[in-house]
Amino acid sequence: MSEFSAQPELTLFPAVDIADGKAVRLVQGESDSATNYGDPVDAAADFAKQGAEWIHLVDLDAAFGRGENRAVIRRVIRSLRDKVQVELSGGIRDDESLERAVEMGVKRVNLGTAALENPEWAANAISRYGELIAVGLDVRGTTLAARGWTREGGDLWTVLDRLEEASCARYVVTDVTKDGTLKGPNLDLLRQILERTDRPVIASGGVANLDDIAALRELVPLGLEGAIVGKALYSGAFTLRQALDVASD
Repeated sequence: MSEFSAQPELTLFPAVDIADGKAVRLVQGESDSATNYGDPVDAAADFAKQGAEWIHLVDLDAAFGRGENRAVIRRVIRSLRDKVQVELSGGIRDDESLERAVEMGVKRVNLGTAALENPEWAANAISRYGELIAVGLDVRGTTLAARGWTREGGDLWTVLDRLEEASCARYVVTDVTKDGTLKGPNLDLLRQILERTDRPVIASGGVANLDDIAALRELVPLGLEGAIVGKALYSGAFTLRQALDVASD
């Protein structure tokens, strides 16, 4: 067995982003760039059939502060029947929304804006829920983005230091300029963050082809745990089954 094949595999998180009850994909987080891909339940079921162990669910309406898709998210979670674990992101900013997410049966909750705008609450949530909480670091350059990527949220390294002190269990790192563009992941940004934390990191944004999956797999020994994949799957660049083969070879 080669040294590469002996490495732990890269966990893939196919993304199901929900707006107005539909599965959609955005480009660089712009709300008016949505492409409709139909029923989120069908999208999740297809990924499950192809071997997904996780689904990355995003409530875009909640993230943008223009509503929520709670009923649809419940349908998606019920349809998976505990066969696939769900990670939920979007609009989780207080005790009520966090407890509602937990009650729906998600296995992980991603905090975004709340970790930037209400660090004391986020630290308490991290202390209370531990591994259930991940924090999304959505980045343009080294500036964090908040409120559905519509506002600046502070310096990446300052916030990362604060989250390390709070014992954050995991980070989801998105280069906003790459998201939905099929231009490849920001490997340099990921390496910089991996050098500054021993917590697991999940990459998001820009994956375009199977070579990108292979490149991310090479970061696993540095602490990269997984990668969120969206637009490439919906556009037919490759199937999830093909990506899983590369991520585990």
